[in-house]
Amino acid sequence: MPFVDVSFKLQGSSIPVDHGYLLYSTVSKHIPEIHGNEEVGLHPVTGQLAGNRLLSITDRSSLIFRLSSDRISQILPIAGKELNIGEYKIRIGVPQTRALVPSARLYSRLVVIKGFMEPKPFLEAVQRQLDALNIKGKPSLVEQPHIADANENKDVGTHSPVLRRTIRIRDKDIVGFAVRVEELTAEESLRLQEKGLGGRRRFGCGIFIPDRR
Repeated sequence: MPFVDVSFKLQGSSIPVDHGYLLYSTVSKHIPEIHGNEEVGLHPVTGQLAGNRLLSITDRSSLIFRLSSDRISQILPIAGKELNIGEYKIRIGVPQTRALVPSARLYSRLVVIKGFMEPKPFLEAVQRQLDALNIKGKPSLVEQPHIADANENKDVGTHSPVLRRTIRIRDKDIVGFAVRVEELTAEESLRLQEKGLGGRRRFGCGIFIPDRR
């Protein structure tokens, strides 16, 4: 079955910047069918950085599932629900379904691969995963030292800083990097969006979107 993005508008004030694990935990309580399902992805919620490691909810903030189209009916009951994200609350709006769109250049805010926390071996691991998916696009670690992100550290390599990020899962910080893959065919682009890279997909990791930067 083809994969799609199902988007629910959010209402609320703010949530933690590092919200992937908290978001999945509360969503899976309302939708137990997705608990432990490695194919279902939850996009990181976008918003406005507000300081104190908080993200302000804006009119562009959404809860977005990436999943196969035959699972859409499983997630629809979450519409209208109020969710607790740590000590913060958000309300879920009505859904909108979007087909995945091929793009020659894709970006993931955070990819994590177990056992790889340094840029060079991490990028080599990314290449191996792309090879396994028969994707010939060109991967790179994103270099954006100008971004002010409460969840960001700069790792100085041989040329310029790359964007190292972490996600907190229970009591452990998991290290990963922002990744871009370029020179993709339409078929490769859709395959990468469907499969992703690395692990922790249900916490918002390894989900690729068209890169318009």
